Amino acid sequence: MTHLSRRQLVAGLGAASLGGLSAPAEAQSGRPKKFETRELVESGHQFFGTISRGLAQAVEAAGRRWGQPNAYILGQEASGAFFAGLRFGEGTMYTRNVGDRPMYWQGPSLGFDAGADGDRTMMLVYNLPSTDAIYRRFGGLDGSAYLVGGFGFTALGADDIIVVPIRSGVGARLGVNLGYLKFTPSSTWNPF
Repeated sequence: MTHLSRRQLVAGLGAASLGGLSAPAEAQSGRPKKFETRELVESGHQFFGTISRGLAQAVEAAGRRWGQPNAYILGQEASGAFFAGLRFGEGTMYTRNVGDRPMYWQGPSLGFDAGADGDRTMMLVYNLPSTDAIYRRFGGLDGSAYLVGGFGFTALGADDIIVVPIRSGVGARLGVNLGYLKFTPSSTWNPF
């Protein structure tokens, strides 16, 4: 399918559109500088809107555990599962000093999990040595329990890099699963 079809799928599952994405900065390999909690909360308020209190609590909890992230991703995603599941998303990764770039992610999951959802997602990225280091698989355990809408966060890791997705969305989902997210520089339907 085309990239446009993927966007329509994400929008069709209830994910809100980001609008125009900024053009990617020239590829640089320097280590991104860290963001302060205040900056992340302000960016999240603009992106998530009315769920600001939950966002602030999630960002503060992640900050207490892992410190200050040196990148973050704002985007939208769609997922569905019936024991085995798939997740697809797209957005922009922001860094303080090495530019912004379009980001795509996808991944499978397996567990006691059923339902479908569309989410606005903010992912905090910790210990990113260079912007290209994001292009790998990050594994972890995820759990969801909501009907109509929900909010939550989890943590995924690979080597010393930690990615903390904070999601707010609509749908119905119940369960626990084990899976991974694979980040890519271009859109793909292959979750593996």
